[in-house]
Amino acid sequence: MDAWAKSNKTTCNDNEAVVPGNKDIQVQLIISLSLGVAAFLAFCFFRPRWPSLYAARKRHNDPKIALPALPDTFFGWVPALYRVTDEQVLASAGLDAYVFLSFFKMSMRLFSVMFFFAAVVLWPINITFGAIAPVPGDGNDDSNKTSFSYNFNSNAYNPFTAVDDGDNSDFGSQTESNYLWAYLAFTWFFSFLVVYYLNSETFKIIKVRQEYLGTQRTITDRTFRLTGIPKDLRTEEKIKDFVEGLEIGHVKSVTLCRDWAEIDGLMADRKAVLRKLEEAWSVHLSKKPTAAEPRLRTPGQGNGDAVNGEATNGDADVDQETVREESRLLANESLRNLMSERPRPTTRIRFGFFKMRSRQTDAIDYFEEKLRRLDAKIVAARKKEYEPQATAFVTMDSIAASQMAIQALVDPRPGELLSKPAPQPVGCSLAQYSWLITIFITLLTLVWVIPVIFLASLVSICTIEKVAPGLAEVLNNHELIKALVRTALPVTVVSLLNIAVPYLYDYLSNLQGTISQGDVELSVVSKNFFFTFFNVFLVFTITGSASTFWSSLRNAVGQDAGTIARNLATSIASMIDFYISFIMLQSFGLMPFRLLQFGSVTLYPIYRMGAKTPRDFAELVQPTLFNYGFYLPTALLVFILCVVYSIMPRSYLVLLVGVCYFTLGYYAYKYQLLYAMDQPQHATGGAWRIISSRIIIGMLFFQVVMLGTLSLRKAFIQAGLVAPLLILTIWYSVYFNRRFKPLTVFVALRSLKRDSDPGTQSSPDHDARQASMPTGLARRMSTIDEDKEKGLRFVNPSMTAPLEQPWVYQDPPPPLSPDESAVAFMDDLIDVDEGVDDVGRRTPPSEVNGRNSGINSGSSSFSFGDTHVWRDNGGDNV
Repeated sequence: MDAWAKSNKTTCNDNEAVVPGNKDIQVQLIISLSLGVAAFLAFCFFRPRWPSLYAARKRHNDPKIALPALPDTFFGWVPALYRVTDEQVLASAGLDAYVFLSFFKMSMRLFSVMFFFAAVVLWPINITFGAIAPVPGDGNDDSNKTSFSYNFNSNAYNPFTAVDDGDNSDFGSQTESNYLWAYLAFTWFFSFLVVYYLNSETFKIIKVRQEYLGTQRTITDRTFRLTGIPKDLRTEEKIKDFVEGLEIGHVKSVTLCRDWAEIDGLMADRKAVLRKLEEAWSVHLSKKPTAAEPRLRTPGQGNGDAVNGEATNGDADVDQETVREESRLLANESLRNLMSERPRPTTRIRFGFFKMRSRQTDAIDYFEEKLRRLDAKIVAARKKEYEPQATAFVTMDSIAASQMAIQALVDPRPGELLSKPAPQPVGCSLAQYSWLITIFITLLTLVWVIPVIFLASLVSICTIEKVAPGLAEVLNNHELIKALVRTALPVTVVSLLNIAVPYLYDYLSNLQGTISQGDVELSVVSKNFFFTFFNVFLVFTITGSASTFWSSLRNAVGQDAGTIARNLATSIASMIDFYISFIMLQSFGLMPFRLLQFGSVTLYPIYRMGAKTPRDFAELVQPTLFNYGFYLPTALLVFILCVVYSIMPRSYLVLLVGVCYFTLGYYAYKYQLLYAMDQPQHATGGAWRIISSRIIIGMLFFQVVMLGTLSLRKAFIQAGLVAPLLILTIWYSVYFNRRFKPLTVFVALRSLKRDSDPGTQSSPDHDARQASMPTGLARRMSTIDEDKEKGLRFVNPSMTAPLEQPWVYQDPPPPLSPDESAVAFMDDLIDVDEGVDDVGRRTPPSEVNGRNSGINSGSSSFSFGDTHVWRDNGGDNV
């Protein structure tokens, strides 16, 4: 590859692998705007026509949330969405949504200011002193007119150095040295600007968080997780005595985690069998009868029939209750006869040695029998005693007592009796599995380097010329096609990776046994950001293509920090047009597609065709879940790109498209969080910790790049003055973690509003409270989490959840007691036909006292990962 590259260096540069030309940005802008405008117009058209998708959260919310209704006109929803205030976001979507949108608002303001200085001050400086150099790969480049400066290790193009006719005589001239002081000044200025906005937003979010959670009353706020429990303390009574012995408050309940693997496995098997039984019933009911449908005979038709020996044609002396009973019995008999004439579905079961034998059997009978046996096993398993684990959940009588336990060191022995916020994991056995998943994810992120390099090489003109010279000649002769290959392909490949990989990491994070769904979200954010920053940014930027990767890696070994910084600055500077195109596609092209929920719209017909049972159809209309781990890492990457490129030539373009990205993202995500998508996790605003730390990482990276950039121009004094800024940023990171991070994890005791405080009233649900917030934001009288957790308690649902009945008709079946078998209960509602083996006939939908909703009564749980909170009217007894 190296020899080939040298022989073709006049016509092919390795950096053309991912670097588009100047004119290619125009092509990318047209592509992005075409995609985005089409998606936005489609959303405006379908929004009032598909309220089950685009207003799903609004339709399922409690009316007292009072979220403003949006007009059904084509564009009328836009100003109405703009008028939704932060207070309404906090009241209707919760703290996590407020924090997420605050990051976008902060970025809009920050990059608007930086764009102003980049356009008014830096752009004229760059034009005046010739800092903007021809970009490699531009169709207008003339290598005979301009000589370029290359990285001495990787022959990478340095856009900061381009001197006509190869004349470098005044490279370190006084004039040039003076304008480089402006680069140093803006490096300090922009760094302090980022710190200022980050500090201001952090103070605001902490105040809102403390007041919001300080006035909230949920069982989660009163519960803490106790880990590392010694074996001699693993009973509910001993744990209660131990905690109350700390004299921090009274214990309301204790749930000791046990080895529930057996019962959890049975419940998972039961869920699968229940689904299959429902499908079998749906197939059975959808088939046409093989014989003529019998005529339903009801009393009062005047057809000459008699009931109890008397005519039924309007006789006033007939007992009306008897008539209704006769009518119900006749209807059931007719339904039984009708079903007996329908073809019955079958299923193939395998048995014998290695399951090599098989036979067809009645599907309804088979799955009903399996469900009956599983119910019997579950009822028996719920009466067993399971081995206690080293984790327990302790619910206190007040939030203050819980916070004191969380923020204190309970035991002097390392690793024992550690108190942490609830919710909790199922057991300590997940810890080893968690470490295995963490190691696997780390290795997987490193393995991603190979396909990233390979994909970068596939879109290289150099690679195409080597593999398919004829195709390369066609591309060189057609500038538009060449621009599409150099622009659309690499940007699309990176964007698709950025979309697809989060699904894998989300799956792995859920397998990891994380404490709660909220912690799963934060874990996904961290993992996806690491992939995005390391693979999509660093590897894709530094290596460029496979032909330069190994040489860059070899050259990096043994080099000093200054050389690495210069090489990094060179590589990043050469990629500025690529990342302009990348942000364009993310903002103008993909953001409207996120608003359209293109994935849900595309998959809905597939799910609709695959839906068979009433439960399947009910799940189709549930709000889509908003996963912060899918959207926040890309936003953080765009933030870092805007900061890193804020001073380089053409920085005004990066900052301009950055402002567009965060503006469009703010309103797109605002609509989804308020109206279309749901968030099941307990909201605590923990994402701000991740956002802040990644912003600081971006600042450090920006300063290292500027140090290398100034060193390349031999402005060693200016480069040396960047070093103190690096030290200050590291100090600020330590300062931030010590001063602000605890207030994003815990609730200060002074922030807790007690019933005895002025302005509060004591009530079971605390609905009469209205807090006055120091930031001018006031939440409604109950929070989203208070609405969800009212009357609930922590418990393993496998031990207490009602055993759901098969959902056959439109209305969901009535709930059962936890120890009542669904199949046994069906026998009470079903008439048995002697000619059919144990085949039930369910009562008509009119006689089922179930809820008219898409969720079965038995599944009304509040879930935190593997641990759920269920309704329990029995109190909080230990």
